[in-house]
Amino acid sequence: MAEILERPVSSPLHGRRVGKPLAKYQRVLVDTLLPRLAVDITAPIPDATALFARAPDDVWLEVGFGGGEHLLNAATLHPDVGLIGCEPFLNGMARALADLASADLDNVRLHCGDAGALIDALPPASIGRLFLFYPDPWPKRRQHKRRFISDAMLVRLARVMIPGAELRFATDIDDICGWTLARLLRSPDFTWPAATAADWQYPWPEWVGTRYEQKATAEGRRGCYITAIRR
Repeated sequence: MAEILERPVSSPLHGRRVGKPLAKYQRVLVDTLLPRLAVDITAPIPDATALFARAPDDVWLEVGFGGGEHLLNAATLHPDVGLIGCEPFLNGMARALADLASADLDNVRLHCGDAGALIDALPPASIGRLFLFYPDPWPKRRQHKRRFISDAMLVRLARVMIPGAELRFATDIDDICGWTLARLLRSPDFTWPAATAADWQYPWPEWVGTRYEQKATAEGRRGCYITAIRR
């Protein structure tokens, strides 16, 4: 990754969905590195592969990557794949930027904002794999409309996913697992090919547990891992 030069902090993202105050180095990365990796969604994206310095063989999207553990591992293991990571919270974005600053990777692009806006800007049939791990369950009934997976969102995801593409979903909350499966099973655009319990009780090869998953495991909650296929 190119050298990061320190300069005064003036990013318009500061104060937006921030938890703990960012360290000085993190603020510098937000001002210098993030703009170079950010996906421009002010207009429709004509070609997702053109977002990368080298045209990748495939493009994968991770929605809500948290601290970026899975995103960076996937980018490292699959250098011929372009990874787009979406994370609305600046603290998680800053952690990922810190790791990217010291990594020799040119196949990662980022969006710090609403995943729906990014999805709508992508061209049809441009994403070969989509990851959604441990999304906010919005547990109260009045909050259910805020859950990321919905009938309408599956239509939007189907538009940008290549036929045969995988949608990989993980959660440790039984209710959100059932909610997501119900919508996948009634969607005309996706199929759930699970045949045995092993198909959803265990993660995928090359899986890297997130900070959230480690916390859930320590508290006695077990994850479920769903793979749906775009028809």
